[in-house]
Amino acid sequence: MISKVVSVARWEYLEKVKSKAFLIGLFLTPVLMVGMGVVPTLLITQADTRTKVIGVIDPSGVIVAPLGDLVNARYRLADGRPNYVIRPLAVGPGVDVQSAAAEADRQTGAGDIEGYCLLGPSPDADSAVEYRSKSVGDIQLVENLQQAIRIVLSERKGLSMGLDTSVIRALNVKVDMKQVKLSKTGEKEDSGFLQVFFTAYVFLFMLFLLIVTSGQLLVRSILEEKSNRIVEVLVSSCSSTELMAGKVLGLSALGFTQIGFWALMGAIASLSFGITFVTPGIAALLIIYFVLGYLFYAAVFIGAGSPLTTEQEAQQVTSYLVMILILPIALAFPAMQNPDATWLRVLTFIPFLTPTMMALRIPIQMPSPWEILATMLLMVVSIFFAMVAAGRIFRIAILSTGKSPKLAEIFRWAKEG
Repeated sequence: MISKVVSVARWEYLEKVKSKAFLIGLFLTPVLMVGMGVVPTLLITQADTRTKVIGVIDPSGVIVAPLGDLVNARYRLADGRPNYVIRPLAVGPGVDVQSAAAEADRQTGAGDIEGYCLLGPSPDADSAVEYRSKSVGDIQLVENLQQAIRIVLSERKGLSMGLDTSVIRALNVKVDMKQVKLSKTGEKEDSGFLQVFFTAYVFLFMLFLLIVTSGQLLVRSILEEKSNRIVEVLVSSCSSTELMAGKVLGLSALGFTQIGFWALMGAIASLSFGITFVTPGIAALLIIYFVLGYLFYAAVFIGAGSPLTTEQEAQQVTSYLVMILILPIALAFPAMQNPDATWLRVLTFIPFLTPTMMALRIPIQMPSPWEILATMLLMVVSIFFAMVAAGRIFRIAILSTGKSPKLAEIFRWAKEG
């Protein structure tokens, strides 16, 4: 039996590993991952190269002048030119704000100014400010303007209380806060938000990619063999259990070849740049959940894909499973903000979500030992029952032809076999 399983696994592995699509994906995927993670960050943090003109509508007439002086002194380009130039558009009491805003809208649309700030008539009492522009994506510009207006207002309040301007400006200190993660024993771990997010993101993306690609290959392989009647020849040479086990092992080896190669590249890059994303203990836990998650989904793909008869049905079924895998990625930010949330722990004990939810929680805040052991045991039990059910469905479905069975009939196969 074992020799036949190995033969099927070897054939599945060698047939796929020699394909051009596999070899291209082996090198192209890490490039795309780095590109999606690094390039946007570099573009966001890229310094300005031109002076931006910012208009200001100030009905009070007391903010625009000190704001212009502060911005001119505080923000400069690399070549020494001003980063921003404040242009007064309508200043002083009695300003027709609607007409001034309409003219400012025209200038913004024509590109004469980058955008403009609309201040209230009493900025000391009402600090609400609007910034209007064609693009609201320049976060750095808005943050700098917001900080400059805050300083001007603070200086005005300080002067009204008799404080010296130099003292007030000295109190406006910029603070760069570094995040340091502590273990449950109180030991310090250098782990900022980006490092934690990158660790969880890479794990989720790799598991998602492995399950989706291997799962689709598995479903298409079954579908192709059923449509070409090759499966009848295969079953005459080995049992359906041996065939299923061989397919799972072969495609698992294919997927782990990809992950192993990418992990090796990541380790080399990490050592080259002196960056440590995870400790060996965390890496070991992530690998365990990775393997458990893959085996569980492999069984699910077999059970769901065996009864299918057309490519269209295969795409629909795999798309439903993909949506389940995407859910933890959408929950990444809420999970990082509140890793102890009850809803997060509840989702952790749903087998379809256990590997990915634990991948989110472990780098952020290590779950308790009982949760780790309980979720591992849950996955082992789930894999066993999923494999048994998938084997029963596979044994009947691979030789079935014609119309696809109904869902109730598939459940009956899984229970009775």
